[in-house]
Formats: sequence, structure tokens, C-alpha cells
Amino acid sequence: MVPCKSSESVEIGLITTLLRDVRIRHTNVFNTSALNNTLKQVLKRVDAEGIGFLTKTLPRLGKAFDKAISGTAPLDSTQLYFSVEKGSKLPRFLGEFFKRVLSADGMLLEHPCAVSVGVIRDICYLFYKYELPYSDDQEQEVIAKFERTEQDLVLVEAALQEIGSASYNTNHRGGKIPYKDYPPHMVVRDARRLLQGLFSTFDPKDIYPKHGPGAVSTRERLQEKYLWKNVSAKITDVYPFDEYFCSSLGHVCDTFDSFKTITDTVNSARVILVPKDSRGPRLISCEPVDYQWIQQGLGGAIVDLVESHPLTRDNVRFTDQSPNRFAALMGSKTGRYATLDLNEASDRVSTALVRLLFPDTVLPYLEACRTSSTVLPDGRVLELRKFAPMGSCLCFPILALTVWAILAAGVDDTDTRESIYVYGDDVIVPTHYAPYAIKRLEAVGLRVNRDKSCTGGLFRESCGMDAFQGVTVTPVRLRTVWSSSPSPEVYTSWISYANSFYDRQYYGTYDYVVQNLLYVYKEIPDAGLARMQVPALTVVPEHGLPKRARTNKRLQKREVYVWSVQSPVIKRDMPGWSMLLRYFAECGNARNRITRNRRAEHGELTPPRYTLEHEQVLQNIDSEEPFSVRQYTRRSTSMLVKRWL
Repeated sequence: MVPCKSSESVEIGLITTLLRDVRIRHTNVFNTSALNNTLKQVLKRVDAEGIGFLTKTLPRLGKAFDKAISGTAPLDSTQLYFSVEKGSKLPRFLGEFFKRVLSADGMLLEHPCAVSVGVIRDICYLFYKYELPYSDDQEQEVIAKFERTEQDLVLVEAALQEIGSASYNTNHRGGKIPYKDYPPHMVVRDARRLLQGLFSTFDPKDIYPKHGPGAVSTRERLQEKYLWKNVSAKITDVYPFDEYFCSSLGHVCDTFDSFKTITDTVNSARVILVPKDSRGPRLISCEPVDYQWIQQGLGGAIVDLVESHPLTRDNVRFTDQSPNRFAALMGSKTGRYATLDLNEASDRVSTALVRLLFPDTVLPYLEACRTSSTVLPDGRVLELRKFAPMGSCLCFPILALTVWAILAAGVDDTDTRESIYVYGDDVIVPTHYAPYAIKRLEAVGLRVNRDKSCTGGLFRESCGMDAFQGVTVTPVRLRTVWSSSPSPEVYTSWISYANSFYDRQYYGTYDYVVQNLLYVYKEIPDAGLARMQVPALTVVPEHGLPKRARTNKRLQKREVYVWSVQSPVIKRDMPGWSMLLRYFAECGNARNRITRNRRAEHGELTPPRYTLEHEQVLQNIDSEEPFSVRQYTRRSTSMLVKRWL
């Protein structure tokens, strides 16, 4: 097939090539006649609807299909603008595969075909995550939804106030109440006790602040973040300026005038929109620089605590998705586990709920680095009732702990309690517990998306694992839009997509992507050169392999001249004390992370801040390549260059 120059041509060529691969792999089900009819439908619909057929219409069919195989609702293709066979609700489009999974009325068959489920999802979700430019209407809808959620939280606060009063005033002395019958006030009471136990030995002042890589609402960049122009007194009341914003007492003495930057002014966060998928953008909140500095330290300390404490280390995770993925796979096979999807999870954890659940030993520190308002793109300032919007470094850990505490509260059934897995808003619970889990979460203002939650049938999805009957049916979802001009993002992403097609034995689709890549980039290394740690294809035709090679006598190895993705290094000078502060922040966090991991391995939850082991870790790190405080890399500025490797 001839490589395509335009993006739309590549997209059409990709879907048609994928359908041809399906015909080759499943010729007994999807013969040449069925392929030709399907290709005609695709080309006709794309001609009428444009790329929206691939990015919106097909994903809608895929989601309706997922609801059917998870037992949520039967598939009715007539409502999705697909023609159907007479006397059936199944679409003619890929009907040969739908019939092997669903009955004519759209219900799951007694013995469905897992392979056919994978094929349907491969086609329907191929362009679902495609990051196309979004319209002004989509942008306004996302912002309006964000504001509506804030209005909903007004009613939630009133309900939580009533629940909180009951939980504090109730002292149940009667017979034991099964956790399934727990009223909301008892759930909150026991959830509060769980979090008190978790944080009983936690010191919220023993943190290592740092700056994150993202943008901040106060618009400082790179080295400017270490030059404190304004620090809110709200933070310094609990995290003193001289202790947490200066590198040493010498820094304090030499820059004493800096104390004038402590003000009563509380900076607002700032809302920005970033690409999410074909449906529109995602809303992110940029935090003020002084808030982000402390949030990074406090959030990191909480994550370390949760992943090492006996109460939570097996059930709440932030760095390892494998337990949720494995539970989803097993749940699809045995039906033991259900997956719950939380709708607008980060925006529905209200400040009132956090105040109700988290102990007084940590709550003042959480609130001190919480922004109370955000600036919308049109300049309006919106007061926030949510605790932390997406973008705050505390959003993820507080969300996960809130969900876990609510679900685990009062559950004395060990098997049920130990089968609750939380990774942010991805939640796994035992299937028999799912109805009660949903009831509990919604009672405190969270919202469960029942359409995407899998509590029945044989389909489960969590943390990127889509499974049916114990078989992985996760499709290849394209995100990066194709470009015929050299681009580091396109180069790395589409090599990854090609390898995924190869792994799924869609060899024609793999060849099609490789041809288009070689048309633009001329030479790409194959897996045999993967030792160079550069993007590499599984198999490359002889004419597409790198041609230039040499022997490096100094390193005594063979080198090849290949494409490599690099971030340009930016060198910036700043005052010496600020450079020292950056060194302590970056290296201190690295040392602390290694030390905490080693402490966790030895079962130490609250060791002293400095130990002999800590000194040994410092020596190990100091023996590595020194950290340069003058060097920075800007986000989204990677370059595609050729170099000897």
C-alpha cells in the first residue's frame, strides 16, 4: 500500500487495513464478501460524517456493546444510527461478530465468543482517544460542567453536615449491625476511625517540599519558581517561611527582606484545558507556586505512608496498577470482582467531606495548602467547594483515601475488606459488595457512573485492563494525530502503536504504519537495536534500517546513527541560595524516596528522620552523576535528532 501524506488519508487507510487483517485472521467468520460490505459502509459513513464516524460514532457503538456484555443494558443499534437485520437489534456493521456474542434482542449469549469481543472493540475504539482539536462549544461545555458540579456540592454539604452531626452524637450500644446495613453516619464514623489509625504516627511537618514540572497559576517558569515573590501567610502559619522556603539560616539572614513577600493575599488557582480524547478537552487546575511547593511535599509523604502502612499498603496504591488490573482480569473470568467507575471523582470530593473524615492532626496542614478559588478562562473567579481539583498534588491521594475509608468502614469480613482495591478513581470491590459500595459512595456526595461500572456479566475494566471471560480485550487506542512532518511525539507514539498491532497479529496494519513512518523518517531501528534505548520497531524492512555504523574505539563498541528523542537543556543562573534550595529539594526528595522504600522493606513506619542507613543512602546517591541546579528542560519541547548510539 502506498504511504499517505494527509492525516485523514492515513486514518481511513488504517481502519480499512485493520478490517482486512480481521478478514485474514477470522476468514471463517468474516469472509471477503463481508469485508467488502463493511468497507463500503465505512467509506460511505466517513464521506457523510467525516472523521467523526471514527472518533465518535464507532466509540458510541463500542460503549453500548460494553454495557451489553457487562450486563448493564441490552444493545439496541437502532438508537445508534446503525442499520440492523430484520427482527434483530444487532447492527449489520460487523454483524458477523456481534452475533457470536449477543442474541438478537441484544442480550449476552450463554456461551459468547471472547475473540469476537476483542475484534469489535479493536475496531470501535481505534480512534476513541484521538486528540483532535476541540471546538469552542466543547470547551464551554466542560467549563459549564465544572461549575454545575460546584453547585451540586452545596446540597452535598448540607447532607454531610447532617451525617456528621449524627456520627458524632451516636454511640451505638445495641446488637452488632452488619456492614451491609450501616447507615451513612456510622459509615462516616468508622471511616474517620480508619483514617485516625492510618495517620496516628504521621508527622505532616516531616516533608520535603519541591516544585513540580507543570505550569503554575502565578506563571513562574523554571528558575523563577525558586525566587519567592509571594508566599501566602495561610501556608506559613503552619509551614514557617524560614524552615520550608529557605535552604538554611544563612539564606534567611542574607535575604531577610524576602519576609516582606509573606502576605495575607491568597492566590487563586487557574483553570486550563488540555486535550483528552475525541469528546473534548480535560479541565486542569494550575496551582499557585507557593501552594504547589508544599503540596508536592505533603502529597509525597502521604503516598509513602499509604503504600507502607499495614492498613492500606495492599489496598490503596499510587505507583502500581497491577493489583487492579489483575483483579479486573480475574473478575471477568470468575465474576468475583466488580469494577466501579467514579464520575467526576476529583471534583466531587468536597471540602466538607474531607473535614468530616480526616483527623485533626493532619487536617490543618491539608487545608493550609488548599486553594479556595480558581480563575476560569473568561476571567471569572469561582469559589471552590471541592477539596482539590485535578492538578493539585493532593487531589489523587486524598481522593483514593476517601474512597477507601468509606468502602472499608465497619467491614469486619476479612475477605471483603482485603478485596477492596483503590487506585485513584479506579475501584475494585467484591461483586456481592458492589451495590452497598455504590450506596455508600453516593451517600457522601460521590457519583458512580453505572454505565461504565461493571458489576455483572463477564466484562471488567480497570487501570487500562479491559477483560472478558479472563481474556484481555484491551484495544489499541490511538491518541497522537498523524503528521507527515517529522515530529518527536508522532515518531515515538506511532512506533508504539505499530508494535501493538504486531503483538495482536495485525501484520498488515503493522506494515501499513511502518510504511508511513519510513516515508517520513527514512530509517528506523528494529528490535535488535533496542539496547540503544531509542524507539524501535519490532521488524523493519532491510531498506528501512539505519545505514551508517561505526566502531567507537574509545568505548569499544559498535554504534549506529539513529533517531533519538531529546529534550533541549536550558541553563539558567539564579542567586546562590536559590540554587542551594533547588539542590536540597530535588536531591532531598530522591534520597527520601529511596530511604522510605528501604524502611518499608524492614517494616519501619515511623523511624527517626536521620539514621545511619540514611547516611549510607546519601553516600550512594552522591557517588552518582551530580545534579546540576542550573539545568532545566521545558515540557513539550522534545526534539528529534540523529546521534551515534
